[in-house]
Amino acid sequence: MRAILIFLFCLPLAAPAQERCGAPTPADMEGPFYKPGAPARASLAEAGSKAEKLLLAGVVRSADCKALAGVTLDFWHADADGSYDNSGYRYRGVVTSDAEGRYRLETNLPPPYMGRPRHIHVKLQRPGGKILTTQLYFPGESRGADKALVVKLERRDGVQAASFDFVLF
Repeated sequence: MRAILIFLFCLPLAAPAQERCGAPTPADMEGPFYKPGAPARASLAEAGSKAEKLLLAGVVRSADCKALAGVTLDFWHADADGSYDNSGYRYRGVVTSDAEGRYRLETNLPPPYMGRPRHIHVKLQRPGGKILTTQLYFPGESRGADKALVVKLERRDGVQAASFDFVLF
């Protein structure tokens, strides 16, 4: 019994030695416009769009900060008019994280629409893992959204560059 008590008292002291990447990325609603079967492609950008070009990039990590390779990220968002393409795959695409857990998506900046803040939907799945469905929001436009889901945004070389790192458990 004494050994068990010593173990239990020491356990909390040992835990901080493990590196953690923070809380897992929160889930958020899928919404009514998800469509399975999007093509694998790193660019959803359309040359004729009236929306600004957006580059979204980041890293997918595990809770212990290890880069996760082979994670599929299935993205979808509204067009410049606030509509989703439900008959085809405009503004829909799947990218896969590389050996260092990095992902990169080029697209056009989605608009706010129908009272919703500007956002991008994403489903992530590591090989053999469960699916995380969430949304990414933009600074100053994330009304009511979890602050942990707001991207970092800066203008770089005339393009809006957003970064977001995902943490999966």
